[in-house]
Amino acid sequence: MIPAMPPTANASRLSSHAVLRFGRFAAMGTVAALILIAGVWASWGTAQHVMLTKGRERGTVDVARCGPHMCTGAFTPLSEGAQPRPRVEIAKSVAVERGRTYTVVLKPGGEDAVRSGPAGVLYAWIPLGGALLLASVVVAGGLLRTRAGWVLALSGFALLTAAFFAV
Repeated sequence: MIPAMPPTANASRLSSHAVLRFGRFAAMGTVAALILIAGVWASWGTAQHVMLTKGRERGTVDVARCGPHMCTGAFTPLSEGAQPRPRVEIAKSVAVERGRTYTVVLKPGGEDAVRSGPAGVLYAWIPLGGALLLASVVVAGGLLRTRAGWVLALSGFALLTAAFFAV
């Protein structure tokens, strides 16, 4: 005859499952939060210049030359207090071509320009779109929050798609 299991063994098994579940929730929640924070951090470096344009030099750049990573051209001011410059640099992307004119905002204290307008805003937030897609996998798989994972994935996909068509 096998004696029945003592009631304390069943209670300890339930508490160990609760501790493991909480540990997984805490670890995956931390990973998802860090991914999203990194996406915002990477995006904000450029987005702050595009979104908060008050007091910044705004204008257009006529792209004359393009290298492997940067394009250069003459800056024509559109805002008060902005000075024309013979040479500013804009990051080369698939949307920047030699011979075209782009509206830009100059970063303070330099000759670096970033695209402005809706295309510039969406382009600046591309790292956040990638972070949303990556965090959706962690939320759906690690936290077992499928709906929240889908919301993050669709938000990231919408942001990247809008940036693709705007740029």
